[in-house]
Order: sequence, then structure tokens, then C-alpha cells
Amino acid sequence: MSVRPLVVLGIDAGDPRALLEWSRAGRLPTLAGLFGRGSWARTAGPELISEHGVWMSLLSGISRSEHGYYYFRQLRPGTYDLVPVTGSEIDAPPFWTRLPERKLALLDIPDTDPIPGLRGIQLCHWATHNNWDPDHFVTASLPPDVLTDVSRRFAPRLVTREVHDARRAEDRQIHRALLDRVRVKGAMCRHLLGNDRFDLAVTVFAEAHAANHQFWRYGPFIPEAERVPDEELSSATQDVYEAVDRELGALLTILPEDANVVVLSSVGMADDFPTTGLIEGCMRQLGYQATPSANGTSRGPVDLLRRIVPRRARVALGERLLSREAREGRLAEEFRRSTQWGRTTAFAIPSAYTSFVRVNLRGREPQGIVAPGDEYFDVLDRIEEDLRRLTDPQTGDSVVQRTARTVDLFGGEPPASLPDLFVEWITGRYLSAVHHPRGEISQSRPDFFRRSDHSSEGLLLAAGPDVPAAGERPPLEVLDVAPTLLRMMGETALSDELAGAPRADFLAG
Repeated sequence: MSVRPLVVLGIDAGDPRALLEWSRAGRLPTLAGLFGRGSWARTAGPELISEHGVWMSLLSGISRSEHGYYYFRQLRPGTYDLVPVTGSEIDAPPFWTRLPERKLALLDIPDTDPIPGLRGIQLCHWATHNNWDPDHFVTASLPPDVLTDVSRRFAPRLVTREVHDARRAEDRQIHRALLDRVRVKGAMCRHLLGNDRFDLAVTVFAEAHAANHQFWRYGPFIPEAERVPDEELSSATQDVYEAVDRELGALLTILPEDANVVVLSSVGMADDFPTTGLIEGCMRQLGYQATPSANGTSRGPVDLLRRIVPRRARVALGERLLSREAREGRLAEEFRRSTQWGRTTAFAIPSAYTSFVRVNLRGREPQGIVAPGDEYFDVLDRIEEDLRRLTDPQTGDSVVQRTARTVDLFGGEPPASLPDLFVEWITGRYLSAVHHPRGEISQSRPDFFRRSDHSSEGLLLAAGPDVPAAGERPPLEVLDVAPTLLRMMGETALSDELAGAPRADFLAG
């Protein structure tokens, strides 16, 4: 068994385009050195159909068709209930749970809580992307004195919350805060990793994820004419990537020289706008999702308030007065009440960018009316045909970039947890309305209006004594990442137990 250590350095939502361009330009010298002496590939495959759950599939080798995680808000199987979901609640153990005898350092890995029974140290949700939500992400460590030590030396936790409607002065403050957070995160990692030698060290920097969204409107990956001009913020995203690169370089100087090093990004970025109302409008106006008749609605005070107060005003008021859980509860209630399920053949699950469609399947949904088999596929055929006929009223261009059936992506029967259909819309402009031969379908500007979402590719870069200096390799399937990392640690038998396969072109000899 190899005793050569493996170091995995994650860059959450590190955009492959940015990592490559800025490395070649000399702005990311640490990564440039690894690119120059290692092998790299973009990640690919059906696991990337949604940003949520990608880290879990990358590090567990378990497909989302098994773990069922695709969004922070999902339909509870067997019901019409929408429930908040996080990766911490999903059963997809990362590959290092197979290494109880190895000495591990696991620091700030997305969607990961402390796992008892492992040797070494674990620190969770200290500076991850979503740790601002203490109801779902509890900062903790094993052993517990790791967090005590980190809290005393650095901070109880580092929190950055994106502000999608921030003014420029607030963006400047967030810019400075992110740069400081990267510096402190790097110092924390050096403190914990420099005190011992570990067989496997994994840490993920989340700051690029926040910077990508927060500063997207300032460039550089949108047309210059559409950027918000600001001398300081025009380079804000690059500044954060450069800060992460510096900390990675400093970290590598205190880690074993014989280590194999892997830099891993989950997903990239896309110039995207919300489509929150479009898919629901399509499902309703085209006859798939039935709306209750006015005569059947309640006339209580809450319902009267809903009819009198415009939805946007209700949402804005809720943002100020209600907790996130309370707002999600209201959305779930409205979702249940606003559809006549016994007359619905398919419905939209509320989402912001990629759209999710679920067939009201008999035997799976409580009031399912679509029979399994031919009728199920006929409904999907009709929906996809209707979506193909949607166009931009101004240009006449098609507005749906891609539809993907879960049964085609992952095989098997209609899914228990996942949507039946994923819908990806065109990027680069906001669609207030789309045209269908049977009429126009419009959406109100949602309260959460952020220009940016995620692309369907990440990146893996590997370098070290056991990695060939082969440069760019063919795209790497997400499910092949975990077995490849296990094989780098000499765990051939364990790597063969996973669904994916080790990529031989990342392994010397």
C-alpha cells in the first residue's frame, strides 16, 4: 500500500475558464505551476445537471440518482410537500469513510458533517459557502478541541453572506471581507495541517463561489457594454481567485514534498437570469398543471390578504419579517394549495434557474393520474415538444437550451426523488415573457433577481510523483473522481467498489 500522502485542495465553484485564463496570464502562479507539471481535465457527466449535490457525487462516487439531492428545496417523496434539503441530510458517505485506518485531515468540505470513527481531525462548516445558515449548518469538529483551538486563534467561524441586491459601497465591503476571509482561512489550514503528517488532507476554499455571484455584474465574463463600471470592483472576482492561489501556495510549502496534489472545482459559472415564473406559467397555461377554480378557494383573512396585497409586496414584507424557514413554509403551503392535483398531469417544482418538472405519476404521487409506462413517456414527449416551441418574442429564437429526462440521464425507472425532467433555458438575457403558438407566457421579476448561476462543468488538476505531466486530458466523469483519488492512495480494491472507474491517465505507471 502506498504511503505517499494525498492533498485535495477544493475551490468551490472555481470557474474552469477563470482558472485556466488567469493561470496562463500569470495571475495564479501556484495553479500555473501545477498545470505545468501535471494533468488536468474538465469534469463532465449527468451528475452536473444541477449545482446542488455535485460535491457529494464528486467525493462519494455515488450518483445523484441514488442520493437524490438536486436542490435546496425538494419535493418530499410520496407527498406534495416542499421541504428544505441540505447535503448534510443525504446518505452519500465520502470516499474517506472507507479509510478508517488512515490518518485524515478534513477541513471545511461542503455538505459534510463530522464523521465518528475516523483517525485524525475534522472541522466542518467553519468557512463554507452556506454556513451563514446555522439552522442547517452547525460548525463542529472532531475531536471537539480542534474547534476550540481554531476559535481561540482565529474565529468561532467565518461567515460571508451574498447580498444579491447590494449597492456598490456594500460590494466594496464584501470584497475586502472576502480577501480577509481567504487570508484567515489559509492561516487556519496551515496551523492545523502543519502540526502533523496526514495520509489524506482535504480542504475547500468557498470564497470564489461568493465572489463569482457577488461581483458578476462588474465583469469580466459578461459583455463589456453590460458591465457596471467600477474601478475597484472590475477586478474583484480575480482578486479573490488570486488570494486563494496565494494561500494554496503557502499551504503547499508546509505540506510533504512527496505528496500528490489535486485541485478540484465543483462547477463553473454562467451568465444566467432567473426563470422562476416561466416554467410554472408553461405548465399551467399549456394545460398540464391545473389551477383550482375561484369558487373552491378559501375566503379566510389570509386568503383575502393574498388577493389584496400584490405578490411582490408580500414577498418583500416576508423577507423582512420572516425567517427563511417561515418563508419556505409559506411557499410550501402556497404550492400545495395552488394546484388541483386530481386534474394535473405534470407540475413545476419551484426553482430559480434550471427548471424541474415532475409528472403526476400514479402510484408515486398521492393523487397521481398518469399511468406508468407509455402514458408517462407520452406526457414527457408532449412537454418537451411544447418547450421546444417556446421562443423569445423579440428575436424569435428558441429559449429552451436543453431538456433532459432523468430516466435518460441515469437509467432505470421513473425517479423516486429527482424531477422527471430538467429544463435549461438560454443564458445571457432575462426573459420576462416567452411565446408559444397557443399564447404568451410571462413571469414577474422575482424578488431574488441575481444575474449568474452555474455552468455544467468543473475542473480537476493533479500533480505529483504519481501523476504524469500530460497536460489536458479528455473530460473526466464526476463519478470517476472518487475512485481515481482512492487509487492515488494505493487503495485499488476500494476504488473498484465504486460505480465509477479510476482514470488511468491521471496515474503514472
